[in-house]
Amino acid sequence: MLKELNLEEVLFIDIETVPIVQSFKSLPENWKKHWEHKMKFQMNENETAADLYPRAGIYAEFGRIICISMGYVFQKEGERFYRVKSFFDENEKTLIGNFFQALEKFIRSGKNKLCAHNGQEFDFPYIARRAIVHGLNLPKILDIAGTKPWEIKDQLLDTLQLWKFGDYKHYTSLSLLCELFDIPTPKDDIDGSQVARVYWEDNDLDRIIRYCEKDTLAVANLLLRYKGEKIIPVENLVVV
Repeated sequence: MLKELNLEEVLFIDIETVPIVQSFKSLPENWKKHWEHKMKFQMNENETAADLYPRAGIYAEFGRIICISMGYVFQKEGERFYRVKSFFDENEKTLIGNFFQALEKFIRSGKNKLCAHNGQEFDFPYIARRAIVHGLNLPKILDIAGTKPWEIKDQLLDTLQLWKFGDYKHYTSLSLLCELFDIPTPKDDIDGSQVARVYWEDNDLDRIIRYCEKDTLAVANLLLRYKGEKIIPVENLVVV
């Protein structure tokens, strides 16, 4: 499958998410109860649901998207480059709507596959869920509710699932795989666990955007390594 894959048909995406509000105490009382119920079986003996609130961003019911980066591989004078564009807006509905418009345009041009690391369990469903919350119509490629994994494997690629080779118990982070394959990553700056702090406390969305963009390049390079091909250097990253 991978050897026949045309990388220039693939759009690589990554999303960054944060809790819907900055702190547990800022939640309305009914939402505090929902969060406490959600965390009921995840708290250690000395923890409270409030202590676990920083992880709320990973749940589409309690978080929101602050950035979506989307990139693709292209060639110029026989050398591979990577072009990336990011979508961000304080209004999440506007952010997702703008991303959908660009996605539909790229699909019409022949870039009809999406790829993300852990995309099947995080990025793809998270985007779809938040879009539905805002009453947005899903692009066909993301309208996958009720489909089986084998029904979407040719359109929605996942570098984590490809690495699993059918092992459903095995999780490997993008950072670890990039280390294994000697691929440069943006982890020398921040990682996913720090995004909420950088957003809410440092008010530094630009830093998060740059991190998100480099993550999509890391995913593209991981797929290249799976195919046994040379990676694209960071110097060949073109930000639109």
